[in-house]
Amino acid sequence: MAKAAKTAIKSKDKQGSADAKNYTKVVRAVKSASGNYTFKESMVHKDKIKDVLGNG
Repeated sequence: MAKAAKTAIKSKDKQGSADAKNYTKVVRAVKSASGNYTFKESMVHKDKIKDVLGNG
């Protein structure tokens, strides 16, 4: 029974899951003025990854 419900949920939103595969999580180390590093996370479309990483 649970397996059938899981399959129904998985196949319900095929367009949304297809769009989600085009995005990548980018994690960057950013140095603050005091010299500490923090991490900045963002979800970026796979075609724009080089633009985001190139623009410090």
